[in-house]
Order: sequence, then structure tokens, then C-alpha cells
Amino acid sequence: MTERTAVVTGAGSGVGRACALGLLADGWTVVLAGRRRERLQATAALAPAADRVRLAAVPADVARPESVDALFAEVTERFGRLDLLFNNAAESMPYLPVEEVTAADWHRVMDSIATGTFLCSQAAFRIMKHQQPRGGRIINTGALSAHAPRPDSPAFTAAKHAVAGLTKAFALDGRPYDISCGQLDIGNVTPEDRPQPAVRQPDGSLRAEPTMAMRHVVDMVRAMAALPSGVTVQSVQLIPSAMPYLGRG
Repeated sequence: MTERTAVVTGAGSGVGRACALGLLADGWTVVLAGRRRERLQATAALAPAADRVRLAAVPADVARPESVDALFAEVTERFGRLDLLFNNAAESMPYLPVEEVTAADWHRVMDSIATGTFLCSQAAFRIMKHQQPRGGRIINTGALSAHAPRPDSPAFTAAKHAVAGLTKAFALDGRPYDISCGQLDIGNVTPEDRPQPAVRQPDGSLRAEPTMAMRHVVDMVRAMAALPSGVTVQSVQLIPSAMPYLGRG
């Protein structure tokens, strides 16, 4: 097949934006999903003019079932199939001690990351199981916090643990239908428009950590997306080699 359609959530900035443009450069038709239409349009404006015919900006809130249903209904109506879902949307929050995390903070982070990953993947399964040719690929954005959490990040840590579990569950449940699911745990990426912020260390201190260029993340997503059906990267950690991770020290 030459026509390949991908949905990228959180495509209005950062990793989502960069990876959406990378997939576009590889010949994918890319659906840009995110809550803010203007951010999605800004992503589309960065693409070469000749390639924009293979871009569609569809505002969606991945934490709301009705919004997710509308997103994937538009995908099937406009493009007829779905070959790749990159679950990347996430809400962040400041590092806070456990006793200061509000219920609203908890739900906002969990809904955007864990619930959003589930709802979008569920919609993708419904399409991929029945399209011809059958199957497709799901790539989830994980985090090192799913394996070694930072201090004062209970909601984010829990959400990314949930994503790690969902990745395994989707990989298992997708086998009979040629649906693969893998996860990319991303370390510190060099910020585009600001200095690298200092982050909390296990001893309570704040320190700016080593970073890597965004292009390495894009290259990894492109490589995972290009694998043939029946082959998958189940889980990969992509980090700056000097970044504190093992032991977080």
C-alpha cells in the first residue's frame, strides 16, 4: 500500500508536532489532533506547501469519549483507514508533594494521559480490526517515570505506569488482528524556546540535566512506524546518555 494514514495526538507542539512533520516527510497522510485548532494550524504551516494536502487538523480532547469518537469518525470518513496511532497527548502539572496534589490535578493528568491513551486506542482498534488490509500500529509515548519516578510527581508517575500497562495489554489483544503496540520512553529533550529547567533530584536539590535534540525522538518514531506488519519495538528508552536515570542520582 502507498496510502498510509496516521493520527498524532498532542500535535500542536513539542514531540507531537515534530513527529507529525517527520511522518509527513516519510509520505504518511497525517491527522493532527489536539485541543487547540490554532496550534494544529501552526504545525501544519511548518510543513512544505506541497505536502499540506496530506495534512488534516482535527481539534479533539482525548479525555472526552464523544470528542474521540468524532475524531476517528472523521478519519474514516476522509481517509478510509487508519494505519498508525501515536498517542502523545498529555497534561502536565508542577512538581508537588503528595499532600498538595488536588483531586482536580490528579484527574486532569490521569485523564489526558491514561484515559486519553485508552480511548484513542479503543477507537483505533475498532477501525484496524475491520479494515482491509487488516491491522495497524499504535505507538504510546511513555516516560522514564514509569520505571524510576521523580520526587513529587505522583499523578504523572501513576499515569505513565498506566500507559505502560496499556501498551502491554494492547500488544497482547491486538495480536489476532495484526495490530501491534509499542512504547517509546523519552528522556530530556532540548526545549525549543527556553532554557532547560532545573528539575528535582532524589536528594531534594534542583539541577539542570543533560538533554538530547528532538530529531532523535523523531527518528525513533519514524523507525518504529516504518516496521513491517508482524514486527514491533515493544518498548524502548531513548535518553541522553548522561541523564540521571538509573537510581535517579
